[in-house]
Amino acid sequence: MAATLIDGRAVARSLKEELSVRASEMIARGVMPHLAVVLVGENPASQVYVRNKENACVKAGIRSTVIRLAEDCAQQELEDVVASLNADGGVHGILVQLPLPGHLDEARVLRMIDPNKDVDGFHAMNSGRLMNGQPGFVPCTPLGVMKLLEAYDIPVRGKHAVVIGRSNIVGKPMAMLLLAADATVTICHSRTQNLAEITRQADILVAAVGRADFVTGDMVKPGAVVIDVGINRVEGKLVGDVDFESVSAVAGYLTPVPGGVGQMTIAMLLANTLDAAGGRGE
Repeated sequence: MAATLIDGRAVARSLKEELSVRASEMIARGVMPHLAVVLVGENPASQVYVRNKENACVKAGIRSTVIRLAEDCAQQELEDVVASLNADGGVHGILVQLPLPGHLDEARVLRMIDPNKDVDGFHAMNSGRLMNGQPGFVPCTPLGVMKLLEAYDIPVRGKHAVVIGRSNIVGKPMAMLLLAADATVTICHSRTQNLAEITRQADILVAAVGRADFVTGDMVKPGAVVIDVGINRVEGKLVGDVDFESVSAVAGYLTPVPGGVGQMTIAMLLANTLDAAGGRGE
């Protein structure tokens, strides 16, 4: 039996409708939610991501400002922009589009963002809040994965979840969220030995390695929930970290690429921005 496809577009569409209502209510109370995005350089993928975020904000009724800086901008110029956004009471969320050009200190810039405006959830303070089970902003992609599991009534408590990938953006926060939901969590990575033996134990398998078609059907437990976070371009086509054909024949649930996790990431960015405007990040 083929896997049930998890329709991220439909879930995100429903969430965005709810967020639009919420934004309207805030505006009626005199609060205009405002997201500021800083884009450095002309990276084509980053341009697309920023445009998609901008369009989503407009549809939800959230004000969106994009500050564009030259590819060769100085570190100080970028830091001055972030500092001015931190000080601007009319800006509720700040997002610095990654990756930055190689000459810029990415970690330093992310540390500068006010944690209460850090709608990407990358600041060390928000990472610490997540680790300690305290309220704060959570990275949008793993938060979106949890919303997908919830939307499809997929149980997490007591299940064995395996996360392939240990990045600060997806892998680590994904593991923390699953742990907080009472899953037993294993994190795997490029140095993990006997990877397939571990992934075949997973009731929930999250692939976030950035390698096209990395997870194959023989790595998946029959009936498992497989969440494909990867976005890779192969011969002009978008594919995930999961080999769709072989895994869909084994898994119980599977997120397609495109149409799975990607739209949820943007929906969670909007949600975080509204939370910031409502003071929930504090």
